Amino acid sequence: MSLENHRNKIPDSKLLMGSTKNKYPIVLDDGKTIIFISDLSKEKEIRERYQVRRNSKFNPNFKKPSS
Repeated sequence: MSLENHRNKIPDSKLLMGSTKNKYPIVLDDGKTIIFISDLSKEKEIRERYQVRRNSKFNPNFKKPSS
């Protein structure tokens, strides 16, 4: 028998990977960044973590002293 005719069913969880179905959008950085989360009760925590990570990155406006 040909294996092409006997395909395994792909689980629904794998089909929904990357899907925004049943997820809530959180708009950050004046609309530049949108994060989708499944638990709306964690919105505050996500916003705080994003701000901490954003503030800890190298500041692109920093000018190196000229020698």
